[in-house]
Amino acid sequence: MNQSTNERILITGGSGFIGTNLICDLIKTSAVILNIDIDEPRCTSHREIWRNIDLRNRDNIFAIIKEYRPTKIYHLGARTDLNSNNVEDYSANTTGVTNLIDACIAVDCVKRIIFASSRLVCKIGYQPESDVDYCPTTAYGESKVLGENLIRERTNLPFDWIIARPTSIWGPWFDVPYRLFFDHVKARRYVHPTGMQVFKSFGFVGNSIFQLKQLMAAPSDIVADKTFYIGDYVPIEVGSFANKIAKEFNIKPPLSVPLWVLFSLAKIGDVLVILGYKNAPLTSFRLSNLKTEMIHDFTDLSVVTGSLPYTVDQGIHLTINWMNGNSES
Repeated sequence: MNQSTNERILITGGSGFIGTNLICDLIKTSAVILNIDIDEPRCTSHREIWRNIDLRNRDNIFAIIKEYRPTKIYHLGARTDLNSNNVEDYSANTTGVTNLIDACIAVDCVKRIIFASSRLVCKIGYQPESDVDYCPTTAYGESKVLGENLIRERTNLPFDWIIARPTSIWGPWFDVPYRLFFDHVKARRYVHPTGMQVFKSFGFVGNSIFQLKQLMAAPSDIVADKTFYIGDYVPIEVGSFANKIAKEFNIKPPLSVPLWVLFSLAKIGDVLVILGYKNAPLTSFRLSNLKTEMIHDFTDLSVVTGSLPYTVDQGIHLTINWMNGNSES
């Protein structure tokens, strides 16, 4: 994406996983960038473009938009964990959206905003019939539904908007839950159900950043006011994915075990969670997710973004290189 001298990019939540990768990429283009986030940047070299601002603080959001006058915004800021059953605890995903929209209406500089939502606006395995066919099963997912509706109900906005729903994105700078998969494979704690093939729409973060940039640069008539899932076009078979990760770590492939063994281990994990252990290797929730296929249709996205820059093998290599502390980012 070529940057003009008067283009100013604002990234909310730029200290998070996807935001960190986006900033790493945009810095290479000499773009003018500002990251607003309540968390410090994961990458220390990004501190000079970071401002500690809470999306829920309306006055501060209005002030920074007026001061910085962004032309394009990647709105990635959100609470993304699944640790609460109360949707009100995810006010950054609702109040934050309203504050940002209102602040951008108050200025005349914003051309386009990409609002990051989530695949969890629908439960895993559910195939929505339209962009407004929702089926959330978590408070986080419900908050993202509310956030999407807050965007859709606003008419005659003075800027283009795009809703992007990342699928299961992995890669350098990632954290729970997707880093756990790599960690468990490395520690030989991951086992796969014997004889079971499960396909998932995952996405290497390098490809996801490429897709977001292409959406930001695309003509309005093909992307404005539309919703796109973000992820690699070809689903990954989970067992094969684990084997590729093990090979890159130069260790033996994960073991396969009967499904009933995994059910038993998941029950033990459930008990550990009740006792306060946050990162049990396996729970009934995770086992259910593992067994359920999750495939999304990226046809509309591929028309806009075209061929992706990274293969799965390249993504795994870059990710493990980063995990081993060899990344230059």
